[in-house]
This record gives sequence, structure tokens and C-alpha cells, in this order.
Amino acid sequence: MSLAIVLPAYNEAERIGPALDELFTYLVSSEAAGLPRPIDVLVVDDGSTDATAALVAVRPEAAGAIEGVSLRVHSVPHGGKGAAVRAGVLASDADMVVFTDADMATPPDQLPKLVRALADHDVALGSRIQPDGSDMRATQPAYRRVLGKAFHLLASVWVVGPVQDTQCGFKGFTGTAAHDLFARQRILSIVFDVELIYLARHRGYRIAVVPIRWLDKRGSRMAARPRLAVRVAWDLLRIPLIDRGTRRAR
Repeated sequence: MSLAIVLPAYNEAERIGPALDELFTYLVSSEAAGLPRPIDVLVVDDGSTDATAALVAVRPEAAGAIEGVSLRVHSVPHGGKGAAVRAGVLASDADMVVFTDADMATPPDQLPKLVRALADHDVALGSRIQPDGSDMRATQPAYRRVLGKAFHLLASVWVVGPVQDTQCGFKGFTGTAAHDLFARQRILSIVFDVELIYLARHRGYRIAVVPIRWLDKRGSRMAARPRLAVRVAWDLLRIPLIDRGTRRAR
């Protein structure tokens, strides 16, 4: 079994170094001994205008310094997070694929939770909502929480059903499900997670919702502007229309 970890990155020169330090410190620790090997860490440089790609390329892990764990950078024209994740997943041939945010808002020690879920599921969705009902997003600014509730109301009614945390940036897939779903993905905005869940449900994949730890790391490049709100609403409304011909996988 092999594992790919996809990190979309846009102008992350200030944060990508510490994030990779945290990730590789965990991957070489005894705690990560149970993860599939080899592990391919793939940073997708989403058309950055800073030194993100160069900083990744010169790291010792990119030169094969760690046996069984590799690092590479995959540069694509700027297309947004959905496009970057899609490019990274489709560039992987691993048996399991996980994508996570480049700021390590979800600590690397949460990886085994998704891997265990993928032993008997096709898709594992990280969730910031805990079994006791508490929500780790409570530390976000009030305006982000209000916008999140409005987003979830529309998404749950129209698209994804009972999944409560569609936007957690920590999701895993078997290699087969990953290539099938991301090849069908058409939404490239921040709503791409919703389309993936919609497609997974309609393709009949086994989906696990996995509570994970998460930290509210400030520095998000998403600005709550009217234009973004219109784009989000439009993408949500059109997902069932553009994917209406989706049929169950054999």
C-alpha cells in the first residue's frame, strides 16, 4: 500500500517551510509507523508569485533524504484551491490519497484516522464536529461562523444531505475513488468539496465521516466579498444540474 499527501499552496512562502517541518517531523516519528509506505508528499504550487515552489524544491526531503518518504512540487497555472487539489490528486498513483491544507490546520497526527477509515470505506471526510456535538470551528471569527451556517443550510438542502462539515480541508480517498471522482470534478472554486461529496454519494461510494482535531490558523486568503458569495451560491445551485447524469460505479 502507498499513500499520497496533497498540499495545495498559493503564495505560501512564509508558511510552507514550518508546515513541512511539522509534517516530516511526524512522518519520521514512531507514531507514523503504521501509515502506508511509500509516502509521496506532493505540494501543488497554484501559480504562486512568490518563492513557494523554490522553497519546496530545495528541501532535503525533495532530494530523497528520507527513505520511504518523498517530497515533490507540482506547479500549475493559478486556478484556485479546487483546481490545485484536482491536479495533485490526478498526478498521484498511490493506493490512498489525502489532501490537507498547507498551513497544517489539521495536525499530521490525524492522518492515521483517515487511513483507518479507508480500510473499509472509499472516501473519508474529516469533520471538525466532535462526537459530543462540540464544533472546533467555534474559535473562528463570528462572521466566518455565520457565513458557514448559511452555506451549510443551502448545501445540505440542495446537495450533500447529512454531511455537517463539507469544508474541512482534510479528506481521504482510495486511489480508485480519487481518480474517478476528481476526473469528474467540474467545480474549481471553494465549493469543490461539496461537488466531491455529491459525486461520491451518487457514485455509491462508501463514505466515512471522521472527527478530527483542527486549529484555527489565521491567514486565510478567502475574503468575504459579495462577489464571492454570489459565486458560492451559483456553484452550489448548479452542482446537481451539471452532475445530474452521474450514475453508480460498478
